[in-house]
Amino acid sequence: MIVQDHHHVPLSPAQKARRINMDSDLYGTFAEIGVGQETVRHFFRAGGASQTIAKAMSAYDKDFSNAIYGKEPGNRFVCESRLMNMLRHEYGLIKERLSRADHPTKKFFTFANTVAGSTFERPHSGHGWIGVRFQTAPDAPTNDVIIHVRLHDPDISLQQESIGVMGVNLLHGCLMHHGDPQTIMTALYDNVSRHVVEVDMVQMNGPAFATVDNRLLSLQLVKRGYTDAVLFGPDGQNLQASEALYKKNILAIRGSFRPVTKVNIDMIMNGYNMFIKEQRVDRQNLQVLFEITLNNLRADTGDVDEKDFIDRADILCSLGQTVLISNYQEYYKLVEYFSRYTKARMGIILGVNNLIDVFDEKYYRHLNGGMLEAFGILFTRDLKIYVYPSRASENEEIMTTANMPVHPRLQPLYDYLLFNKRIVDINTFDPNVLHIFSKQVLDLIRQGKGGWEALVPPYVDNMIKDNRLFGYLPSNKEAGMAKA
Repeated sequence: MIVQDHHHVPLSPAQKARRINMDSDLYGTFAEIGVGQETVRHFFRAGGASQTIAKAMSAYDKDFSNAIYGKEPGNRFVCESRLMNMLRHEYGLIKERLSRADHPTKKFFTFANTVAGSTFERPHSGHGWIGVRFQTAPDAPTNDVIIHVRLHDPDISLQQESIGVMGVNLLHGCLMHHGDPQTIMTALYDNVSRHVVEVDMVQMNGPAFATVDNRLLSLQLVKRGYTDAVLFGPDGQNLQASEALYKKNILAIRGSFRPVTKVNIDMIMNGYNMFIKEQRVDRQNLQVLFEITLNNLRADTGDVDEKDFIDRADILCSLGQTVLISNYQEYYKLVEYFSRYTKARMGIILGVNNLIDVFDEKYYRHLNGGMLEAFGILFTRDLKIYVYPSRASENEEIMTTANMPVHPRLQPLYDYLLFNKRIVDINTFDPNVLHIFSKQVLDLIRQGKGGWEALVPPYVDNMIKDNRLFGYLPSNKEAGMAKA
């Protein structure tokens, strides 16, 4: 379900195209490949296109396309690098061929897309890249807005129509609402159904978006229901899953990371060391993901706390991690998502308390096949689960897979997975950190109490203090030192 702004009044594609055509200062080119050759048609039909469109083209033949834009790695045609080369080449031609003396008030733009449609044999395989490079003033530098879409309807004509409308929406948003990125996001789905097109990556760069944090745009995609999962890298730049995860071994750890503690680091280090020793794991082709579910980002009010999210993202990025934000409460949905992009061995690191939840039947009542359906999705893939132990207090026994409570009805299934080593214990853990829980660390940070610094990784404490993350309050001792 898409969350839309109630104050937003959608315009039709014809209205948007006409508004752009009637602005005598907007002038640009359209370059479309594959399914995406529908956007410029709206501008021709709207009337007045001659004062807006300098050129419209489609290098549909692959050899022609390579001759114009150059070959991509792997000779791919539907990828981000091809889109960026299209934008660079076509915008370069505008500057080269159009004299500023003849067009002193024109704001130039280039619209480009490269899209492969899905088929009846592979109804969810269609995807593509759509982008705009544009000026906000005649003498201003350019800005880029890039999106990646996945196509979900096997009807090729409906795919084409939807891509054309979304292209108009994106171009209109960039040219008319570049001062309000939220409006650009909201308008993407004007007259387009989420069931037909999914937007799973958006990136805004350039002076017009100097205050935009692209990680927040990723969060918005999931929050608005445009997609169920998004990725961003250590540099804060948004990633597209088919590029970042394609044919890779994936190792994921789920947590609140609020903040990252020594337990999280112990889990990932020991789980990683076990995973890379697996026969079907290529250390050079491995992607580690720190996953935060949308539910984990909700404040007490039920809304997503964006400041809190950025605090977590800042720390994880500073530790060099790639972050996945998902709307997948159940692990089988997460594994199903990974399976879109890879058949290589996958690993999930989770605490033993989370494994107890995995074996709770209440989470699978909505499935026709119940728990067996979910476990079929989980374990028909090449997946191993690495289980980190737990101890509520120093006086209690450490809980592992050996003494974890399991309902007698599910014990045979549990034993089967243990015997076949689909679920394994992390035995090389540090017993001195088992007592650390993120919630307790967060409470100490917010209450201005000392001692939490020893519970987080090196430098993380300095980041929290220097940037006042997570509502940090200086302790009395620190406040006294600051005054002195």
